[in-house]
Amino acid sequence: MAERFAVGAFNANNMEMVQAIIETAQEERAPVILQVSQGAIRYAGLDYAVGLVKIAANQVDVPVVLHLDHGTSFEQNVLCLRAGFTSLMFDGSKLPYEENVAITRKVCEIAHIVGIPVEAELGRVLQSTDGVTLEEVEAAMTDPDQAKQFIELTGADSLAVAVGSVHAMKSRQADLDISRIEAIRQQAGVPLVLHGSSGVKHESVLEAIEHGICKVNVATYLNQAFVRGMRDGFDKHPDEVDPRKYLSISRENIKEAVREKVRLFGSNERIDSGGGFKSPPRQYRSVELGHAEE
Repeated sequence: MAERFAVGAFNANNMEMVQAIIETAQEERAPVILQVSQGAIRYAGLDYAVGLVKIAANQVDVPVVLHLDHGTSFEQNVLCLRAGFTSLMFDGSKLPYEENVAITRKVCEIAHIVGIPVEAELGRVLQSTDGVTLEEVEAAMTDPDQAKQFIELTGADSLAVAVGSVHAMKSRQADLDISRIEAIRQQAGVPLVLHGSSGVKHESVLEAIEHGICKVNVATYLNQAFVRGMRDGFDKHPDEVDPRKYLSISRENIKEAVREKVRLFGSNERIDSGGGFKSPPRQYRSVELGHAEE
């Protein structure tokens, strides 16, 4: 928050994505949050997901967080805590406020015993696949006054906020409510998290980071890069039967997508040769490519 940069939180669904995310973080000297969703856990299995990330993280010297993305139950959070996740999330945004508070507080109580932070969600970041309207997005936004109370009641360490983004958007069209982000930051006093960033204009992401967004989630943008690599491989090598030839193209696509985002967020060149944080000269980020310039 003080340095006005954000850590990229990237969703991974397979080995190639894990490799690409962590390798790029190492090359860019960037701290990184690797996120595993409940869908990814159903797909790969909890032990496989944890094992892949631990193996990759042990090969680099930049900080790597293994984070549960959108954990929707107390039980799922307990399982991930036991499996070795270093950050949790309880998403009670679909529940009544009082129930969201109660379960979030319960997750925080057990996680904090062993020093694990918890992200919560207030307001609701909607899904583009539901055909949402602008009016619906605005109605679901986080209330700054309620955010203050929510943090006081739950003890959550960071807060995912609904401020104009929508999950699973395939093009960058959304503008964020910057004044709302600033108000929430002032009231809640904790690092804020932006979900659904793939559909947000780069200019708006940069402005949001200036006003309190400290973690930016990226999922759809990576999935698009991965699938594009597979399609390019099929087009260029239609007779190839070795899947590694296709998957390696997808892995390189993911690396470039992650590189673009960490530079946009200003988290590149934040880790020194000893693996600790440093304060580089103030960076001005390019909106188009996310390249950092002094």
